[in-house]
Amino acid sequence: MARRKIGSFCLVLHGHLPWVLHHGRWPHGEDWLFEAAVETWLPLIEVLNTCAEEGLRPAWSLGLTPILLEQLAASRFRTGLAGYLEHLRLRAEADRGAFLAADRPELAALATRWKDRISDLATLFEGIGRDIAGAIETHARADRIELLTSNATHGFHPLLLHDASGRAQIRAGVATTERRLGVRPRGAWLPECAYRPPGPFSPVAVHGDVRWREGVGTLFEAEGIRYFVVDTHLVAEALSEAVIEGTAVHRVGWDQRMWDADRGWGSPLEPVRLWENGRLTEVTVLARSPEVSEIVWSGEIGFPGDPRYLEFHKRHGQRGLRYWSVTGRVDLAEKVPYRPEAAALAAKEHAGTFVGIVRDQLRAHHLSLHRYGTVCAPFDAELFGHWWAEGPEFLLEVARLMAEETEIESTTLGERLAAHPADKGVAMPEGTWGAGGDARVWNNDEIRLYWEVAYRAEDRFLDLLSRRPADGSGDDLLTEAGRQLLLLQASDWPFVVSTRGAVDYGLRRVFDHAGLFDDLCNGMVDRLSDASAPIDLAVEEALRRSRACDAVFPDLDLAWWS
Repeated sequence: MARRKIGSFCLVLHGHLPWVLHHGRWPHGEDWLFEAAVETWLPLIEVLNTCAEEGLRPAWSLGLTPILLEQLAASRFRTGLAGYLEHLRLRAEADRGAFLAADRPELAALATRWKDRISDLATLFEGIGRDIAGAIETHARADRIELLTSNATHGFHPLLLHDASGRAQIRAGVATTERRLGVRPRGAWLPECAYRPPGPFSPVAVHGDVRWREGVGTLFEAEGIRYFVVDTHLVAEALSEAVIEGTAVHRVGWDQRMWDADRGWGSPLEPVRLWENGRLTEVTVLARSPEVSEIVWSGEIGFPGDPRYLEFHKRHGQRGLRYWSVTGRVDLAEKVPYRPEAAALAAKEHAGTFVGIVRDQLRAHHLSLHRYGTVCAPFDAELFGHWWAEGPEFLLEVARLMAEETEIESTTLGERLAAHPADKGVAMPEGTWGAGGDARVWNNDEIRLYWEVAYRAEDRFLDLLSRRPADGSGDDLLTEAGRQLLLLQASDWPFVVSTRGAVDYGLRRVFDHAGLFDDLCNGMVDRLSDASAPIDLAVEEALRRSRACDAVFPDLDLAWWS
């Protein structure tokens, strides 16, 4: 007799890269996108294909940000990735010759392995018509995975100045996901898992006033989104607001979470409905399970640090391939050659450990509360394949092991909530999954200038939009300005500056988009003053450059900011 399921496992993968096409190549720019495609997205498609062949249903919830979808669809990306793969193949051939000449047969064998691997990925890329998003969509239509949306360019909700900007980010995101993937998503990935409740807001730059801003849940709810994921502490620190019994909603006190132990208040294994503005929203939140997530991504105890895995930081030459194992906490010069068989064994071992931890979490929850729990494991997709080369093998083995589980159900977020709706409503605090659980990565003295630029752009755009002529004259300029505003609002720019990952590139992108934005707005001011006046040469160049370099969101609608 089949054992009763005691809970579900939800793997959530978040795919995102900022818009880099036409904006640099190496070390920062288009190579980021090509590396992600070769090391993460094509391998994940391979895993999904294998699951299909083996009759497995991994039931992942997979988010591809709208700006990533725009890049994957671009002809420059499709042609560029084919060339990048050929470059890697030739690099592997040259490495093999060099290693043989240096009497390093073990490294020469790895170079041959690289050449074969790259050839396989190139064949896969051509076999899917160079359409990565389309291949993923095929698996979604076959009900193997669920697709999520996100903000258009990963705009950071807690620090956006105007609710109109938050709405535009969400609306552009939902519209792009529907246009590119053919699905109207019901779930979303919050950029940086960043949530803010409704309430007063003091802008961090430019303005000294305090203003009211809407809650993130309400903004997403208005666009048909019904669930998203947050970090653990937001649910753990949430205030109890309501108990839900079927269609009935009963108000409770904020202290109920302290004594009503049987309902699982504050547990990361329990979904909750968001309470905002004195009402229960239609949005359900699931929290990241810390024990399950940490064992994968932690630099101290995480699986990717196993000595048998491929070392990320050591390459053979500039922009070269990797031939060495993690080895241990030794200098790069002391890394030993990679052994693929040992790494494959490690991936299987770690998959078994991972599934065991999920099982233990659900058993403990069920034993203490007698409730059906959910282990939610959200990760940046690039962890699997890019940062951790064996990550896709690990995911495939997890899917195989989960298919054999008698106590755990692998489900998408949507399936989990449809079968087991949340039975409590909470008011969550503000927070992120970033360092410190707050906004310090995106808001500190070093990047205050970014928010000055971004806030002035928000103010100027909304002012010009409010004065937009009824006959539509100037809409071409406002549309391009809106496109630049969305790109300027990417959370990636303050992130790469604050974390020192690419300070020069982040600053360059901020001022490039801000400069084009200002020129386009200047053109709109000219139109408002004299619609018959010839267009300024700087404005004309800004229009040309914006259309040539930043051709995203072709259906951009100025009503998104209403």
